[in-house]
Amino acid sequence: MKKVSFAEFGGPDVLHLVDAEEPHAGPGHIRIAVRAAGVNPVDWRIREGQKLGAHPIELPSGVGLDAAGVVDEVGEGVEEVEVGDHVFGEGSSSYAEFAVLSAWARMPEGVTFENAAGYPSVVETALRIIREVGVQSGQTLLVSGASGGVGSAVLQIARDRGITVIGTAGAANQDYLRSLGALATTYGEGWVERVRQLGHVDAALDLAGSGVIRELVDLTGNPQKVISIADLGAPELGVRFSGVAGSVPEALTVAADLIARGRLHIPVEKSYTLADAATAHIDSQAGHTRGRRVIVA
Repeated sequence: MKKVSFAEFGGPDVLHLVDAEEPHAGPGHIRIAVRAAGVNPVDWRIREGQKLGAHPIELPSGVGLDAAGVVDEVGEGVEEVEVGDHVFGEGSSSYAEFAVLSAWARMPEGVTFENAAGYPSVVETALRIIREVGVQSGQTLLVSGASGGVGSAVLQIARDRGITVIGTAGAANQDYLRSLGALATTYGEGWVERVRQLGHVDAALDLAGSGVIRELVDLTGNPQKVISIADLGAPELGVRFSGVAGSVPEALTVAADLIARGRLHIPVEKSYTLADAATAHIDSQAGHTRGRRVIVA
């Protein structure tokens, strides 16, 4: 089979499409014929060799965590899923023609493989950081870098929980943020004052790593009310860096429920082939994403 792999840490040029042995589903796992794989910032952070608090990477390594596809192997002890089912979930080396998943859920009706592939990690991350930052119904959450996959999920999950969200993004994404129920404003000079004019901030999330931790702490008045998933230097300012995943099965259940109720939709901004994985990483690192990027196998 074909899969994307890297034999050394580095830039996008270390990614190569190679011939590899097919993986197989062990106990408690399933294998899918991949139809689409989600492109997440954690993918290129791992490729660069960043220390994210997760398990060490052994080289050569595959790439990708999220995928959607058709079940073609069911491991021992797995119930409630059969060969031929359409599922989305999380595993390893998902930029490939076949991938093994450790967590999955059936795809909701009417959702395409491309769209489903963009949900697992972003919804898990959104649920985790909303919980960690401690924001409650009736309070206001500021999201810096709100137009990407995680931001799109945070805005919609928060809205479903009665939380007001202020989102910052580029000028081109202001209407997009408003369509997700957020109060929107732009980056750039004077952004802190523009946020203050929109309301009091109870908690804040840094999703872009654009060097705004000090300002987020100032707006909330408490570094413990700020969480970053993008700035590895955040702990130096007393802000928690959240990089280790929580319960993916729980996140998939929540995602499926929100999608079914029409409360969650993250658009796919662009699709790539396996051969174009390096380009997908370049685009992901450039930021300014509206929704998700996926690789079609």
